[in-house]
Amino acid sequence: MHNKSCQFTRQQRLLTARDYQSVFAKPYKSSDRYLTILARDNNLLEARLGLAIAKKRIRFAVERNRLKRLIRESFRQQQVANLDYVVLAKNEANQADNRILLNSLAKHWQKLSRQCKKS
Repeated sequence: MHNKSCQFTRQQRLLTARDYQSVFAKPYKSSDRYLTILARDNNLLEARLGLAIAKKRIRFAVERNRLKRLIRESFRQQQVANLDYVVLAKNEANQADNRILLNSLAKHWQKLSRQCKKS
């Protein structure tokens, strides 16, 4: 049985092309050698996450799925600002272990939260 607080609910997801376009239009940006995360104010009471993990970047489905699971897990556990986020993977991401990726994600969430508070 899953704990409700650990689920990735529909309200926490970017669902439509319009949601994604909104983030891509004028994003705050955080990037390193593994990931790029774009964020944008959403005027909602909770943060939402969208994943854009391209086959071109991460060839094997098992690696893409591992990366998506890690991103969702990090998103749920961190205290992220109420923004819309889109995570893009870079080629290097599939060579990194889980610990490195989770540390990278934590830094991105903090950086984007600070950027958005300033503006």
